[in-house]
Amino acid sequence: MWRLFMKLNHILYGKGLRLKGLPFIFNCRGGQITIGNHCTVKSSFLSNLVGLYSRTIIVTRVPGAVIRIGDRVGISGATIYARKGITIGDDTNIGGNVKILDNDFHPIDPEARRLDVKEQIGTEPVTIGKNCFIGCNALILKGVVLGDNCVVGAGSVVTGQFEDNCVIAGNPARVIRKLGV
Repeated sequence: MWRLFMKLNHILYGKGLRLKGLPFIFNCRGGQITIGNHCTVKSSFLSNLVGLYSRTIIVTRVPGAVIRIGDRVGISGATIYARKGITIGDDTNIGGNVKILDNDFHPIDPEARRLDVKEQIGTEPVTIGKNCFIGCNALILKGVVLGDNCVVGAGSVVTGQFEDNCVIAGNPARVIRKLGV
């Protein structure tokens, strides 16, 4: 059944996709969602013992938005919401209840917000490198670039760019350690 849904919504996925529970995956007409080979998407409460608040949500919101998820990526009850672009590298694990957003959802300018001017919603692509681990309840905001092998601490609020092999934590998140990879 889910295979038919994915095909009807023009969602490309590789071999070995495992869905535990029912994720909400929606591809806006003119958007693109690609999920690599051997990925696992957990969406049921007991599929991750950290306790998932909701099922996984993967959404492109406007035409031209792109979500690319690499091979062997694990996702647990996360929200991945794109108005421009989100790229997640191979072998990355996304912990329970993580939010990855490439936009502000609403205009920052008060008048534009009052008038609901969608064109003024701030967007910047998000890039997450290969072999990263994002701890539960982290928030990855627009414009973030995580290099390969980064670890994001649980509950962190991440903005900005981080080079390879960093442990990042806090609010706002900062490098707390370099990994000797």
